[in-house]
Amino acid sequence: MRITLASLAMSIAAISSGHVYAQVFELSSRDLSPAQPIAQKHVFNSFGCTGENISPALSWKNPPAGTKSFAVMVHDADAPTGGAGFWHWVVVNLPANVTGVEQGAGTASGNALPAAARQINTDYGTLGWGGPCPPQGSAPHRYTFTVYALKVDKLDLPTNATASLTGFMVNSNALAKASLEARYGR
Repeated sequence: MRITLASLAMSIAAISSGHVYAQVFELSSRDLSPAQPIAQKHVFNSFGCTGENISPALSWKNPPAGTKSFAVMVHDADAPTGGAGFWHWVVVNLPANVTGVEQGAGTASGNALPAAARQINTDYGTLGWGGPCPPQGSAPHRYTFTVYALKVDKLDLPTNATASLTGFMVNSNALAKASLEARYGR
């Protein structure tokens, strides 16, 4: 069998055209930018902060095959809590066909989230989005927004689940995660 340069090139082209390249699981937000501070409308409205406490819009794409649900977790690792950081929003059981949450979806009632979704108490002790409110005069804190693609339809969590327990269960069932970071200081 004789292989010519032309037949080799055609074979490579055929293989390449039939090869599917994995796309990266990505999280984005039209409301957040790493180059700009988090807008005042997303800031908490208590503890000395005067924001509107409106959750930002988040969208994701290219989840891995086998994704059965999503979780969203927002964490401030810079919070002066003795090392635990501070959980600002925790949502689990978002169905696999969901590709994001709209601005304002993080109300305490959760009415703007899909019916199957469940919010877990933030470290403010309440359900729903709890915007940034770092101590006055501190350097801007880093807020990490992460969406997790999960291998289960639903996380079986107790009614009083904490954000930390939820985070453990989310990570135990994660196929992939995508994050973005935004900052806020006052």
